[in-house]
Amino acid sequence: MPIHLSTPMKADRKHAPEAFTVVELLIVVACLSILAAIILPGITSQNCAVAQKINCTNNLRQIGLAFRTWSLDNNDRFPMQVSVTNGGAMEMVATGTAFTAFQVMSNELSTPKILFCPEENDRKRISAVTFSSTVPKGVLANVIPFTGDNNVSYFVALDAQDTFPQQPLCGDRNLAIGGRPVPHGLVEVWTNTPVAWFGPRHNGNGNIALADGSIQQVTSPRLRIVFAQSGMATNRLAIP
Repeated sequence: MPIHLSTPMKADRKHAPEAFTVVELLIVVACLSILAAIILPGITSQNCAVAQKINCTNNLRQIGLAFRTWSLDNNDRFPMQVSVTNGGAMEMVATGTAFTAFQVMSNELSTPKILFCPEENDRKRISAVTFSSTVPKGVLANVIPFTGDNNVSYFVALDAQDTFPQQPLCGDRNLAIGGRPVPHGLVEVWTNTPVAWFGPRHNGNGNIALADGSIQQVTSPRLRIVFAQSGMATNRLAIP
């Protein structure tokens, strides 16, 4: 019987994917590097701004707590309502000198570092590291004493009382009235004063502590509402 030999079927060949050449790989790596260089700095900058804003809020929270703690030992009055002769700072802050209100609370504040906003951009200002007004000889040069308003980033409201919880107590000093930066010294803000935040700090917003110890992160329009609803026709502020 004749035997028929069948022709074996050829196996289907699948084309294997072509591998990257060295040149193509280098191009991909370069493109990824360029994208990372563009995207990462923006993310890092945004995260840094958020962290600084949180740190500023924490500073004011500690300051507000110090005010309330100090008032418990002083007939529920803040340093701005207690005479210098009785351990307060009333006469000094009335001249627009803000740092004295914090100086008398050195025991409650522990460190002057929290009086300095992380986004402070005035090169003339420097964060103090000790409440001492002088530094003994032989101490490291970077031990900065607490000597004046250049060591402070926050204003003080002279008439704030804890019995009126919605009154402004202190906050970021970068205020402007009518578009002009508020200078150092005593400033009066009325209910209709066009007060606003000035400069790039906190993305154009700001932080403010109220007399009840709460902290608010507010826009310029909201800031005007805070002053208008303080219960006072005039808010006197000591701007450092």
